[in-house]
Amino acid sequence: MAEKTLKQKVLELKRAKGALLLVHNYQVREVQEVADFLGDSLELARKAVEVNKNLIVFCGVKFMAETAKILNPQARVLIPRADAGCPMADMITRDQLLELKKEYPDAVVCSYVNTNADVKAETDICCTSANAVKVVESLGDRRVLFTPDRNLASYVGRKVNTEIIPFDGFCYVHAKFTVDDIKGARQAHPGAIVLVHPECEPEVVDLADHVLSTSGMLRFAGESDERDFIIATEEGLIERMAHELPDKHFYSPGRAQFCFNMKKIRLEDVYRSLNEEIYEVTIDPEIMAKARTSLERMISAKL
Repeated sequence: MAEKTLKQKVLELKRAKGALLLVHNYQVREVQEVADFLGDSLELARKAVEVNKNLIVFCGVKFMAETAKILNPQARVLIPRADAGCPMADMITRDQLLELKKEYPDAVVCSYVNTNADVKAETDICCTSANAVKVVESLGDRRVLFTPDRNLASYVGRKVNTEIIPFDGFCYVHAKFTVDDIKGARQAHPGAIVLVHPECEPEVVDLADHVLSTSGMLRFAGESDERDFIIATEEGLIERMAHELPDKHFYSPGRAQFCFNMKKIRLEDVYRSLNEEIYEVTIDPEIMAKARTSLERMISAKL
């Protein structure tokens, strides 16, 4: 089917089934355009709670769809591609976390929302890139075992007076941005504002004008009087920014980087998932109940 026809069919199915379509910023443009809500992981987690729907289609990677299910246990949650996983989330397992908890029994476990459900179940409180500093600050002066992203842990560690014990995970997309990429982009676009995601390596973060989550970048660019921006994050956000802020210019430092797993989902997959109601997210009830506590602590604190 042609893209226009597919979009119309997706919208018709969504209305007929009363479904909620949540789409992450890193999705391809054609999928972004059929979203009920488009945003980063924190925004979408909140929308999953705020909007009472019995059927949710989550266009993102597995841990995001799991999060929607954990927060809405009564709803059916579908993911358009069952194989859309997150390599960083898979870097830490429940067993690894349990061993770390034995090694650091006095530490509070703060896990990035980019973790699988069974890891969230062994976590005290979750965070996102948008609220990680505030979440850790809310824990007082207790030492924090931070999983799985070492780079976000490093960034948080610079902002708080708390001991951070990082797990050695990372986002392969953001890790590809280099110091030379940022310096080269500044030379190519003098005067452009450099916005960097905290999942980037510390030496890249050091060169940023502002370190922000994806939605933080979008909001900053929209409110700024500046017209030129260098954006160190996945290319899907740059596409969204260019579409929503056409009077401004957005550049990727070096080669544009993309998340292979995020890009697996296409409009055809969304249509098929909705039409056939396939690839439903299922989680062990005990794991789901324990994981919900760590997520609700984050959301209820409005951090």
